[in-house]
Amino acid sequence: MDKLLIRGGRRLAGEIPISGAKNAALPILCAGLLTADTLALSNVPKLQDVATMEKLLRQMGLSIEEKGAVLVLCGREVSRLEAPYEMVKTMRASILVLGPLLARFGEAKVSLPGGCAIGSRPVDQHIKGLQAMGAEIRIEAGYIYAKAKKLKGARIVTDMITVTGTENLLMAATLADGVTVLENAAREPEVTDLANLLAKMGAKIDGIGSDRLVVTGVTALHGAAHSVVADRIETGTFMCAVAAAGGDVLLRNTRADLLDAVVDKLREAGVILTAGDDWIRVQMSGRPKPVGFRTTEYPGFPTDMQAQLMALDCLADGTSRVTETIFENRFMHVQELNRLGAAIEIDGHTALVNGVPRLVGAPVMATDLRASASLVIAGLAAEGETLVDRIYHLDRGYDRMEVKLSAAGADIERIK
Repeated sequence: MDKLLIRGGRRLAGEIPISGAKNAALPILCAGLLTADTLALSNVPKLQDVATMEKLLRQMGLSIEEKGAVLVLCGREVSRLEAPYEMVKTMRASILVLGPLLARFGEAKVSLPGGCAIGSRPVDQHIKGLQAMGAEIRIEAGYIYAKAKKLKGARIVTDMITVTGTENLLMAATLADGVTVLENAAREPEVTDLANLLAKMGAKIDGIGSDRLVVTGVTALHGAAHSVVADRIETGTFMCAVAAAGGDVLLRNTRADLLDAVVDKLREAGVILTAGDDWIRVQMSGRPKPVGFRTTEYPGFPTDMQAQLMALDCLADGTSRVTETIFENRFMHVQELNRLGAAIEIDGHTALVNGVPRLVGAPVMATDLRASASLVIAGLAAEGETLVDRIYHLDRGYDRMEVKLSAAGADIERIK
């Protein structure tokens, strides 16, 4: 099992390219099931989760070819309308095949996702929405069996804001009879990116970027070319890394407007941020100021950045309060950060972070994707050596993180 060895205390300088967003690429790949035509996708990140999704889609008969930097998808030969448990258990996003299969082929068999380390993420909202559109759904032996001769437009109000739920129902609605209204829709940039691709494919969608999506169904979608939006979480992670270690780094192929809430908090911490159309410059010297924050749905502070900003708060000159409102188990990185000398106390959904002047390297273990990133950030700022175990979590969502950080002056290496 691979590990990362980090010798901390080095300032970062140079340039880091940002990859395409994992959370946009996964639903966009599933959109290939909606048409018999060809999709040409660029800026698709090379990640474990993306490879898993490609494997699942190929099993269904979706053709996926790499042509240089472009992934070419063709859904003409899709015939196996099933997502088996062995694929879905490794990646919950596999549920995103349900809407497209039902919309285009009238049936689907999809395994219920397994548990998730950071908390329960039920798929009942997906099922409720598809049932409102006329689908017959039964759950048997751990599988969702769905059928619909033809989905019908409906007004769907989800009980909560759900990103994958919005994406699934949005894809299903593109080929339904009549008009579908999605109220309380997720507004994340990744949802907007999917909607923009669907519009290029001929879907009729009003309200893109808002919490009310109105979709007028069409008889068929056609091919399109699309570049996946920049990964705002990778962007924010590298911002926090520079803020913790100190330095001056230019992040390329990304946009500051994708993560306004994170930018605001980092400026509050004392980070100097300047930005252009496709770049962000991050400059930091001295200890950060403490910043309290509360995670919430977009455009609020993202739960996927909570661990990384907490790592920065560990070094702050003062105390900060961090409240997690999205996932119930998302403080598992706290005990590992404390192993590096941080002083964090947990009270229910709130963490009280008492900043310390320095962290000291130690062996630590990653428990989930973003927790891994927080340990790398802390390790970069710590004195001595930090050894991060179980970095397969990190590889699920970051494209060669250690290579990008090394190029910016970090002393970090992957140990096989």
